[in-house]
Amino acid sequence: MRCNFFLALFLITLYLPAQKKYPQDTFRSPLDIPLVLAGTFGELRSNHFHSGMDIKTQQREGLPIFAIEDGTVTRIKVSHWGYGKALYIAHPNGYTSVYAHLKKFGPEIEEYVKKIQYQKQSYEVEMFPDYGELKVTKGNIIAYSGNTGGSAGPHLHFEIRNSVNGKPTNPLLYGYDVRDATDPSVLGLFGYPLSNDALINHSAKKIQLNYTRQADGSYLADKVIALGTIGLGINSFDRLDMAANKNGVYAIKQIVNGKVYSEFDFESFSFGETRYINTLIDYAHFYDHRQRIQKCFKEPYNHLSIYKSLYNDGKINIREGMAYNVELLISDLAGNTTKLIIPIEGKKQEIKIAKEDETTDNFVIANKPNNFDLGAAKVFFPANTFYEDFFIKLEKGKDTVTIHDNSVAAHRNFTISFDPSNYTTEEKKQMFIAHLNSKMRPSYSKTYKRDGSFTTRTRTLGTYTLVRDTIAPKVSPKNFKEKQWLSNYNYLSLSITDDLSGIDSYSATLNGKWILMEYEPKTNTITYNFEDNVTNDTECELKVTVIDNVGNSTIFTSNFFRK
Repeated sequence: MRCNFFLALFLITLYLPAQKKYPQDTFRSPLDIPLVLAGTFGELRSNHFHSGMDIKTQQREGLPIFAIEDGTVTRIKVSHWGYGKALYIAHPNGYTSVYAHLKKFGPEIEEYVKKIQYQKQSYEVEMFPDYGELKVTKGNIIAYSGNTGGSAGPHLHFEIRNSVNGKPTNPLLYGYDVRDATDPSVLGLFGYPLSNDALINHSAKKIQLNYTRQADGSYLADKVIALGTIGLGINSFDRLDMAANKNGVYAIKQIVNGKVYSEFDFESFSFGETRYINTLIDYAHFYDHRQRIQKCFKEPYNHLSIYKSLYNDGKINIREGMAYNVELLISDLAGNTTKLIIPIEGKKQEIKIAKEDETTDNFVIANKPNNFDLGAAKVFFPANTFYEDFFIKLEKGKDTVTIHDNSVAAHRNFTISFDPSNYTTEEKKQMFIAHLNSKMRPSYSKTYKRDGSFTTRTRTLGTYTLVRDTIAPKVSPKNFKEKQWLSNYNYLSLSITDDLSGIDSYSATLNGKWILMEYEPKTNTITYNFEDNVTNDTECELKVTVIDNVGNSTIFTSNFFRK
């Protein structure tokens, strides 16, 4: 049955590329409120593109969410971070809809999920129901909106994916009515000298270019004097109606003297390529200024599939005595377009701002494995951890090492191994590898202890050290007291916190029976719903065990009464 389903989806997908338009009248809205977006598809996020659209839920949780079309549930995932509570529904036309950060599921699905959670005695679960096991009808309530997982506020994260290859597509391509009559805005324009002989306004380094807004709404840059091979980059955003959020733009096109040099848009992308966002943006600039400049040229290590047109990889060869008229067209999906015109004159010039070639004693070759011994620790970079070769800054220390800084993006995980032999067996039990932030505050990096060494795998460069955590987690009730009658209560709520290494696991029993505690790490809260009816006893003993990431544990017990 499952094989036949995917064969049918494959045949449908073969036909889909021939369709010039996505279905416009097939899918209903997932919510019965006006669609106001907090985030758009393809927005630039930390190390990834946003794969759906974030729909505002009026700063509330618990709004009913509806199936956008007939279908069957193919995946359910409940996790502390990421999508939180998420639901995946496959539809007969070859698309899958995704609903994330949910508060709870619809009754039938909620019952199905809780049964698995109690069987596995785990809040975090992932399920792949058999095809047809959990059918839904268009307009059915399938869930309620929430704020679970990595959500920063109540909203619905909504996606539409291709059911066969899993690629997300821009949900606004399916005819959803989201008001947008506002042109994208420009926050900054930058020039990049790319060849060894390139200069822009007397600078061999990246330089910010000035521009002014014109009466017709377009922008005009001051004349640029340049020579050699250069590239342009732009920092921009789009604002939809009825929301103040600075959303991502849909498309950027670069035209040089009437010829399209580069064009990319966010119609679709694959999850396998999303980390290459770090090659689209100026990553070092983001590290320094928290601003994302999108390059209008394509680096050789950029493997994104979002480009619709490329000539000379979007790089402009400026020759002496030649004039160039560059147009940048920044568009949203509603067709609103902002034009930025950059006049460039090819002219020799003296260097006033020279390129700084920073060298160190250590050099990383990106396409080869690299090992470095820092005394207290060893670091191993597998081949293609980084996008390009560079001189790496390394600092040795007794228990602390510094591995460059986050101005360089790591595409793959690398390994850091510490030698803890100077510590006693008891000390080592409570130790872990920590990453130190700019204020030297430690954060736990998942630590593997074996063969006499401590090892962590990470994509984050910076300072690492060994830290000892001797303090057990804290557990305290939030909405009840010892020996209290709780007959009219709907739920139990407790706070669980840890001061250093962080919470690793927790469990709870009621009169010796395991109970489902929903964990919300953003508020350090675990919650039990009395509707689960684990026990009907009048006198109840609650036992909660919390363990941190180095094994320190706390057992909390409390007694209450309930009829």
